[in-house]
Amino acid sequence: MSLSRFQLCQFLLLLCATSILPAAHADEAATWAALDSGNQVVLIRHASTEPGVGDPAGFTLDDCTSQRKLSAEGRAQAQRLGEQFRQRRIPVGQVWSSSWCRCTDTATLAFGQVKTMAMLDSSFDDSAAAVRQKRLAVAAAVRAKPAGVNLVMVTHQVNITELTGVVPRMGEVVVVSSTPKPDGTFAVVGRLQIP
Repeated sequence: MSLSRFQLCQFLLLLCATSILPAAHADEAATWAALDSGNQVVLIRHASTEPGVGDPAGFTLDDCTSQRKLSAEGRAQAQRLGEQFRQRRIPVGQVWSSSWCRCTDTATLAFGQVKTMAMLDSSFDDSAAAVRQKRLAVAAAVRAKPAGVNLVMVTHQVNITELTGVVPRMGEVVVVSSTPKPDGTFAVVGRLQIP
């Protein structure tokens, strides 16, 4: 029996899906297990926003109406994230956030608490020196965190990429080691995308 090209493509896609999904599930389970044990650093890119890149011209940090905001789906996504942590009884210590409203809203909707930290503010328009300074400030703060609980930081894609090399999707969780490397970057423990 010979297969048509279409049938062969379907078969190959099915084969890939069945070999990738169990590995992805195992990685997700290992990441949740690491969080359950505590002492991890949880980097979260803010939840889904209204369409656009960056913020409108003339935005200010003290006026949320001037910034790109979470979409209705993003608000629901942040709530689902918090619910996953509560259902799994993940120990959460402090919750830090960028000053941008889409980040503070994500943190508040997910965890009910937030402390803004300038070191997590978007580094999109920063100089290389300012980016480095923020990276080293995050590393120093992580070194000083209390042991035993997870530290949550809600920030932006550019900041997470600078810290880990990962380019996360909106709402994605990137779990990293609580021991920064000498250059202030972090080893990735695992990644989670909340459905």
